[in-house]
Amino acid sequence: MSSEPGQPVPTSVYVHFPWCARKCPYCDFATEPVKTNTIPHEPYTDAVLRELSFRAADLQGRELTSVFFGGGTPSLWDVKALKRALEGIEQAFDRVSDDIEVTVECNPSSLSRRHARELHEAGVGRLSIGVQSLRDDHLQFLGRLHDSKRAVATLEDACAEVPRVSTDLMFGMPGQQLDAFGTDIERIVATGVRHVSAYALTIEEKTLFGSLHKAGKLRVAPEDRYADLFELAQRRFTDLGWNQYEVSNYAAEGEESRHNLHYWRGGAYVGLGAAAVGCLDRGPGDAFRWRNEPIPQRYLAQPTHHSETERLGPDEIVREALMLGLRTARGMHLATTRQRADQDPWTGRERGLELAIQKGDLVHNGDWLRVPKDRWLKLDGIVRDLF
Repeated sequence: MSSEPGQPVPTSVYVHFPWCARKCPYCDFATEPVKTNTIPHEPYTDAVLRELSFRAADLQGRELTSVFFGGGTPSLWDVKALKRALEGIEQAFDRVSDDIEVTVECNPSSLSRRHARELHEAGVGRLSIGVQSLRDDHLQFLGRLHDSKRAVATLEDACAEVPRVSTDLMFGMPGQQLDAFGTDIERIVATGVRHVSAYALTIEEKTLFGSLHKAGKLRVAPEDRYADLFELAQRRFTDLGWNQYEVSNYAAEGEESRHNLHYWRGGAYVGLGAAAVGCLDRGPGDAFRWRNEPIPQRYLAQPTHHSETERLGPDEIVREALMLGLRTARGMHLATTRQRADQDPWTGRERGLELAIQKGDLVHNGDWLRVPKDRWLKLDGIVRDLF
C-alpha cells in the first residue's frame, strides 16, 4: 500500500536461497539440488550483502516491514550466516518497523527443534514449513524427503519454539480422498499451527512431472476432484473460525502472513539472492522490476546482479493490482491503485468491469473491488477477462 507524503515507504525484502537437498518433481522454482556439506554458507551471505550495498540508493526513504527467506530450502543455510544477512538487511534501511515480520521457509527434513530455537534467537519470528501432505504415499509421489511422522513432529517442535508457524498443504494428488484430506487438516491444526497455505498440485511444463504428463505417464486428479477438495478446505477452516484471506491461504485471527499481504496489496519489495525478483515504485505510474542472475555460481562471482529488468507504466501497474489484489478476500483498493498507477483503474476496462459486476463475478463496495468467495474457483478467468 502507499504511504503518506513525507513518510517512509513500507518495503519488504525477499531473500532467495537457491539450494535444496532434492529437487521435487513438481517444482519449477530456480533451485539446485546440492550436497549439504558443499553449500557456500558464508560466501553466499557475502554475495547477498554485496548486492544489498549495490541497491543502497534505492532503499533511502523506506521502512523495512518484513523479510522472507525463501527457496529452495533456507533451513539448510547455516543460522549464523542467515543471521548476518538479516542484520545487514535491517541496517540498510532508514527505519525498521517495530513489528517487523521475519519468515524462513523450512522443510521437515532439515528442521529440528534445536534448529527452530536457534532461528528464533537469530531474529526469526515466523517459520513456513513445507509439509505438503500427511499421507506417506502422497509424500513419496511428491518426492519429499520426510514422512508423515516426521512432518507432525516438526510442526509440534516448531510451534513450541517459534511464535508463529505456517505450513503448506497440497491437494490434487491422484486417488486423494476427501475424508483423508479433511483428516490431514485436523491433524495439522492439532499441532498448534495457525496458518495454512492449501493449494492445488499444478503440473508445470519444465519439471519432471511436466515431462511425464506430456508423455501420458503421470496420473493426476480430475478437475472436479480439485474443486471438491478446494471447497472441503474452505468448509473445514471456516468451521475452525479461520479466515480464508486469500484464495489459497487460511489463518486464525491475527495470523495472516504480513509479507504476502504486502505483495498482494502492491507493496514495494526488494529481491536479493540468485534468481530473486524485486519491484520498487519510483513515483506515480512508474515502477522498476528486476530479476537476478539465476545460476548461483554466477551470482556469487558477478559484481552486478540484474539478468532481466522491466519498467512498469500505469497500465502494467493496474493489471498487476487486479491480478494480485483480487486474489484476496478484501480485494483491490481502488484509490491506492489509482495513486500508485497515476491512472484510474476503470480506464479502458469499463465494459469488462461493469459486465463482471452484473454477473456477480465482482463486487464493487465503496473503494474496494473484490471477487466473491463463491466465485474463487473461476478467479483466473474472471481476472483474465479484465485484461
